[in-house]
Amino acid sequence: MAEHMTAPTRSGSSIDARAVIVHSPNTLGLDQVELKDPGEDDVLVDIRWSGISTGTERLLCSGDMPPFPGMGYPLVPGYESVGVISDAGPMAERKVGETVFVPGADCYRGLRGLFGGSASRVVVPSKRVVPLAEAGTQNSVLFALAATAYHSMSRSAGRSPELIVGHGVLGRLLARLAVLAGGNPVVWETQDLRMEGGQGYRVLHPDDDPRKDYESVYDVSGDSSILDSLVSRLAPGGEIVLAGFYKNQLAFSFAPAFMREARIRVAAEWKESDLTAVTELVKSGRLSLDGLITHRRTPDSIESAYDAAFNDPSCLKMVIDWNANG
Repeated sequence: MAEHMTAPTRSGSSIDARAVIVHSPNTLGLDQVELKDPGEDDVLVDIRWSGISTGTERLLCSGDMPPFPGMGYPLVPGYESVGVISDAGPMAERKVGETVFVPGADCYRGLRGLFGGSASRVVVPSKRVVPLAEAGTQNSVLFALAATAYHSMSRSAGRSPELIVGHGVLGRLLARLAVLAGGNPVVWETQDLRMEGGQGYRVLHPDDDPRKDYESVYDVSGDSSILDSLVSRLAPGGEIVLAGFYKNQLAFSFAPAFMREARIRVAAEWKESDLTAVTELVKSGRLSLDGLITHRRTPDSIESAYDAAFNDPSCLKMVIDWNANG
């Protein structure tokens, strides 16, 4: 694990780290980088684990990411990191030794931080990190996805997801939150390897589901061509929530949507309050993050890690363990 940096890092010496760098579309590697100097309210975090997103990071790595603030190459991806604070500025809100969740960082000299969390250490404003219980666990990298699921449901006016499209990590978290809210969701999945693992909800192939009266449908598939299929399954006045991330333009046939008075809502990025809410749910034991991390690699295997995360259907969540290779 990377050695802790102390107060002298604020007196002019440079701070180095190893980071995942997407140099250009389809060109990715692990390189030594230099971090920006910490400010008075910043903390330096030695990262222990980071997750690979199969949504936004796939688009960043392939070059298919739509125009986005801060987009450009070379960049450091990642917004699912957990680490320990090794240095804190005099105005920082957090303390040395605390284990925290880091939802990304923009701290690299000569590189873009979008979203910047996939590195052995990062400099980040102290108010941006979220303290975790004691030493934290690898499961803590899932807080951002849990907050995404929570945020998509928080705008539903009390309407819990009845149908969730996609049984990846985000779909499973949505289903667990729906069950926690008293719902009885159905989850659609087309890949045999992902049909198992339902906890209090049913997982079906779409062809095996005859229902056409869903009040609330949550899509996390990222399939830009799916809207017509989902509209056909809605009850009158039903709602489709787009909770995934889509690289292509979405379109739908107007007449079927018109006849159902369909509503389509886009779930945007989670907020700090969502992260706080799911953190409390996990701490209380009401929301489980178990069974979602299926694969682990060290930084020295970074290319194979991204390949498995994006292309192996048995891989729900890939975690990079920085402890041995910081």
